[in-house]
Amino acid sequence: MSEMSNYTSKAAENMEKAVEYLDEQLSRVRAGKANPKILDGIVVEYYGNSTPLSQVASVTIPDAKTIIITPWEKQLIKEIEKAIINSPLGITPENNGELIRLGIPPLTEDRRKELVKQTKAESEEAKIRVRNARRDAIDSVKKSIKADGTPEDVAKDTENEIQKIHDKYIKRIDDLFAEKEKEIMTV
Repeated sequence: MSEMSNYTSKAAENMEKAVEYLDEQLSRVRAGKANPKILDGIVVEYYGNSTPLSQVASVTIPDAKTIIITPWEKQLIKEIEKAIINSPLGITPENNGELIRLGIPPLTEDRRKELVKQTKAESEEAKIRVRNARRDAIDSVKKSIKADGTPEDVAKDTENEIQKIHDKYIKRIDDLFAEKEKEIMTV
């Protein structure tokens, strides 16, 4: 019996990881307003090492359309500026020698649709991960019937429980996507 609960908890854990990953990916999508998470993927060359931007500068949001990056060491300004220009952000940094200002331009209708398509694809990837976790758990339950002599009614109940957990996580993914789509399409 405890083995059956191990299958459900492992499936739920894997499904939770898929949803957390999706949430992290969606938070990096630029939706027309300033969000420091869009800089998470940017790395800067710092003393010969590739270092995340957040570890070499402070990032502030003074208003909804501006991000200010203040490097902790002045000589990093050129490196940070180069990293932003080479990133897929599509924002040109303004450097005044002290700090870097990123003006977040309003999104065009085509760019909004493109971002919605991108977030939809990421949502589908998360759903695939959740379905794979369900499949793996149900396969393990079916194997336990043959290998360990688990009663079929217990196995069927466990499969139903795994399906309920699956449905809950799929709904969470749909909700995350709908929320991000609304955020992107709001002008």
